[in-house]
Amino acid sequence: MARFRNNKKGGFVKPVVKKQKGVDHVTGEKMPKSIVFTRGKLPGSLKQLKMDLRKLMLPHTAVDLKEKRRNNLKDFLNVAGPLGVTHFLILSKTKTSPYLKVARTPQGPTLSFKIHEYSLAVDVAQSQLRPRCPQDLFKNSPLIVLSGFGSGEQHLKLTTIMFQNIFPAIDVNTVKLSSCQRIVLLNYNKDTKLIDFRHYSIRLQPVGVSKRIRKFVQSHQVPDLKNLQDVSDFITKAGYGSESEADDEAATVTLASDLGRVNKASSKSAVKLQEIGPRMTLQLIKIEEGLCSGGVIFNSYGNEDEKKKKAKEEDKMNEGDTEVD
Repeated sequence: MARFRNNKKGGFVKPVVKKQKGVDHVTGEKMPKSIVFTRGKLPGSLKQLKMDLRKLMLPHTAVDLKEKRRNNLKDFLNVAGPLGVTHFLILSKTKTSPYLKVARTPQGPTLSFKIHEYSLAVDVAQSQLRPRCPQDLFKNSPLIVLSGFGSGEQHLKLTTIMFQNIFPAIDVNTVKLSSCQRIVLLNYNKDTKLIDFRHYSIRLQPVGVSKRIRKFVQSHQVPDLKNLQDVSDFITKAGYGSESEADDEAATVTLASDLGRVNKASSKSAVKLQEIGPRMTLQLIKIEEGLCSGGVIFNSYGNEDEKKKKAKEEDKMNEGDTEVD
């Protein structure tokens, strides 16, 4: 039996806009994706640092990438195109110290950092009394916060742009609070010219709610009340505020929407950061125009290109003086 189409005019139906895969919905550009790999022979601790960086870059990275000794930079570059990879993070080591290169594919630029100190995620967790690493912590990309890079120098501007583009951009008006669970903090010290690289997890705690009540709401288990005479004793035993963690007014926010079972909209919650690693102390050594090659834009030991130009100009001036004589 044939079906007749209903031509009656209904209400306005909002068209469904399909999200394009591999596109950053905030900037409209290609979604940042990275590959973390090593060059040369590395000790076990640096190999573990490579795995920690891969985990940090989740979910837009190749976690299970298998490398071979015979692989060179061209091999990774050939794979980067079909996979939509936009950045390389390359770990290497010389006789003196390890290095980290952050490069934009396929044409650069490339930032080279000297790693003065580093701590693995395992070391950070072992130093904490109660390490926190829930299963869904790495489902979304971390937020990026840069501090101390606003001096206006060219090499600091390039560093800022590189690290901002290595993670997906966010729209403050449309971002879901549940997706903001990690943060990467880079702090530049003008005196030492070193960059502190830190990786934290973000958690919110309602202000004015005791630790006992918070645990009761978050868990689905019935509390043990056998030693209490009344239910009110369970609530008032620990007080209305958390005795172990004081609420800092500067670290409190008012939520725009509900987040979990405890943090409700229009209520104040305290922002707590807990380091999950890895931790690094970096020094910007060199910036190259291309992918691990090309002209040197910045060199912490002095710009070689500028030195060559000055030397040529001085030679020309000296030749002109000799001709006049």
